[in-house]
Amino acid sequence: MSKHLRKAVEGRKRYLINSLISAGVYKKGEHHLFELTLTDLEREYANSMTRHREKE
Repeated sequence: MSKHLRKAVEGRKRYLINSLISAGVYKKGEHHLFELTLTDLEREYANSMTRHREKE
């Protein structure tokens, strides 16, 4: 993976983790957020946003 792509992936993961923590999500099952792949974080973020919209 190129250095630029790796940096972009790490930045996106950081953003998603911070957003999920702000929403009160700290783990997914037995795994801490920092252990998840970018794809898993994207899914969890989408699920979290959907749950948030349903509460409104």
